[in-house]
Order: sequence, then C-alpha cells, then structure tokens
Amino acid sequence: MSPIMSDILVLYYSTHGATRQMAQLIARGIDSVPGMQARLRTVPRISTVCEATESAIPAAGAPYVELADLQECVGIAVGSPTRFGNMAAPMKYFWDSTIAEWLQGTLIGKPASVFTSSGTLHGGNESTLITMMLPLLHHGMLIVGTPYSESALLSTTTGGTPYGPSHWAGTDSSQPISEAERQLCIAQGKRLAEVARQLMQGAA
Repeated sequence: MSPIMSDILVLYYSTHGATRQMAQLIARGIDSVPGMQARLRTVPRISTVCEATESAIPAAGAPYVELADLQECVGIAVGSPTRFGNMAAPMKYFWDSTIAEWLQGTLIGKPASVFTSSGTLHGGNESTLITMMLPLLHHGMLIVGTPYSESALLSTTTGGTPYGPSHWAGTDSSQPISEAERQLCIAQGKRLAEVARQLMQGAA
C-alpha cells in the first residue's frame, strides 16, 4: 500500500511566469521530504469590469485554488509578484474571501512561508514578503522564514531574503532564475515541509 501523503498548498499568482517557476521549485523542495507532497494552485485575474470573468480552468499552470484546499493542507507557501511593495490584487482578493475560514480557525497552527518576484532589484521585495505575512498571521499561521544557514542567502547577488525567496526578473521580465534563487526556493520548500511534518508528529 502507498503511504498516506500530507499536502502543502503552494498558492501563487503569476503574470509573466517567474512566480510560477518559483512555485514549482518550492514544490520540488516539498516533495523531497518523505510523507509530504505539494499541491500547486493559482488564483484568477480580477477585473474592474464587473461582467469580465475568467475561464473555470486556467489556460496554463496549476488549477485555481478552492477554499477546501485551505482545510485539507497542513501548510501553505504563498507567492505573488510585487505590486508597489505589496502582493498583487488577485492574491489579495483571494485572502479577502477567507473570512469564514478565519472565523472557523481553519489555518490556526499551520506553518506558512511567502515568496515574490519583482522587475527591479530593489522593487519592494521585502515589503511584499512582509505584507503577505499579515493575513497569514491573522489566520493564526506560523511563519517559516529562510535562515542564514542557507549559504546561498549569504552569497546571492540577485534575489533571496530571510523573509522568504525572491527573484529579480528584470524590467522586461526576461531574467532567468539565478542559481542562488533556485537553491533558496528548493530549500524553503523543504524547510516548510519539514516544519509541517514535525508539527504533525508533535500533535500525534
């Protein structure tokens, strides 16, 4: 019989693909931890036009997140491109829809991490990461950062912060994910999964 696997939700929004690539690398780190597996999900775009709707199935990438994913996961990694030092509106819109889960305490005690991408090297990565933590803290989640024991955090000349992985995409979004950024994404996924597993074992 196959062992029962526990899911960690990797929830992202991506416009040019960089944040999606980061999500996939974080998922790789999660999947490297025995007993844990990544569940990749995204959020739909939003529009100022009330009649505008997205297809029920995204044209590319992961399926759209459902509120049931929050209940079924044992941890969450949240990623969004930087928008003026904050998360993108589609991701904020999703978290604004989780009042019922907040009232029920669905996410209390679950570990969470955050990741982001920006067009410029100092384009608000750190403030985006920190502000993405705020709704997670309101939900009672336990924030998992990136420790300086990760050597790539000390040597990176592109993205990477102790608050979570980041990527410098360039103003035309053409800059590939650097080796340091790749290492930090994978390490963050692994660390999140390990923390989630330890919390589950402690509660057993």
